[in-house]
Amino acid sequence: MEERQVIIVKQEKSMGLAYVLLIFLGQLGIHRFYLGRVGSGVAQLLLGIVGWATVWIFIGFIPLAILWIWVFIDLFLTAGMVRAANAELHRAA
Repeated sequence: MEERQVIIVKQEKSMGLAYVLLIFLGQLGIHRFYLGRVGSGVAQLLLGIVGWATVWIFIGFIPLAILWIWVFIDLFLTAGMVRAANAELHRAA
């Protein structure tokens, strides 16, 4: 029987791409998915969906306000998240 090797190539996360995703798709948590932080990415995605779905009855502004504050804070945290993701990649190699 012939053995096959599977080679998985993992690239470092890009600081620029992380910030582009944050700025343009931050309300969807896409930058967090990109950086491997799926749990908080899902939380941001749900806050955005619930907020925008209920904004017409004004209650949606509460989850949106929480989300917007969180995304603003992410402007300062994203660089560290990129460095941590890249450090984890180098540790795994």
